Amino acid sequence: MTLEHVAIWTNRLEELKNFYVTFFNGTCSNKYTNAGTGFESYFITFAGGTRLELMYKAGIPDNLNNPIDQYLGIIHLAFHVKTMAEVDQMSELLRNAGYAILRGPRKTGDGYYEFETMDPDNNRLEICTVWSE
Repeated sequence: MTLEHVAIWTNRLEELKNFYVTFFNGTCSNKYTNAGTGFESYFITFAGGTRLELMYKAGIPDNLNNPIDQYLGIIHLAFHVKTMAEVDQMSELLRNAGYAILRGPRKTGDGYYEFETMDPDNNRLEICTVWSE
């Protein structure tokens, strides 16, 4: 069994689409629009086939994600890269583009090298690889 996709509600559909395409090399589907319900979405496909569905519809409450406080439920999306150098490169790329780096890059106790950041809607992201000497 594989994870097919994760869906995220957003009030910034185009901005979030551009973020994942630009910084995470996602491939974007054509926009789906349901004129009757006001629903709009994109699917972003990543290497390996997992997809992210970005969805918009007027009236969905604002995201309460907080870069400091953490609550029960899904806490982050993790993206795997091949090398520690790629983790460092992604960290610098996002920092230089104005995105906060919350922690890292760092070695974790469970054998990963990673950093944490937030997307434009404050969804926590982790970019990681297996630690190597």
